[in-house]
Amino acid sequence: MLEVRDLHAYYGKSHILQGVNLRIGTGEIVGLLGRNGVGRSTTCKAVMGLVPPQGSIEFKGKPIAGLRVDQISHLGIGYVPEDRQIFPTLTVRQNLELGLKRAGKFGRWSFDDMYRLFPNLEERQGNAAGVLSGGEQQMLTLARTLMGDPDLIMIDEPTEGLAPKIVDLVAEYLRELQRRGISVLLVEQKLTIALEVSQRCLVMGHGQIVFEGTPQSLRANAGIRREWLEV
Repeated sequence: MLEVRDLHAYYGKSHILQGVNLRIGTGEIVGLLGRNGVGRSTTCKAVMGLVPPQGSIEFKGKPIAGLRVDQISHLGIGYVPEDRQIFPTLTVRQNLELGLKRAGKFGRWSFDDMYRLFPNLEERQGNAAGVLSGGEQQMLTLARTLMGDPDLIMIDEPTEGLAPKIVDLVAEYLRELQRRGISVLLVEQKLTIALEVSQRCLVMGHGQIVFEGTPQSLRANAGIRREWLEV
């Protein structure tokens, strides 16, 4: 589904990504782990075209490095940023409608699907998105991205600052994506949810992938966790 080879990215003169290699298969959830500042979010932004990439990025066998963000989105990649970026003055339902690639044209997901995954959104569908709680805004961002019917979703820190009950909803959301064959790159700092839902885990350090393996192998590797993950 997604193949990234020797990916480099810069912010000004700062060399953030220093040869990232990763792949994500169809219907696979891959956890991208690491401490803050190691390049996890920049990896997503480089794939999405929000940061100029240097290297090879292929999606469904086609090169996408250098394409515009809207072109990459229409090819079937969705991105849920860490800062949510809802439209606060629009209603919940209007925010969901904006996720559609074409007005009124639905893919695999409907409003009812979103409301089934996140019942709070149905209760508040007529409310302005700006009055939602932080957890509800995260639900809305996740749901809005799905309305665009992507084949791959990159999700940046979806559980940051959320109550345990909302974290459970996010975990079920991720499982539903997998059941429907959607690939996920999950950027997370919390080991618990990443190890629970991912089929493979990647650990980043200093702008590179320093570990790749199953959740079980990461659990067993105390040295990697201590050097690259634990604070």
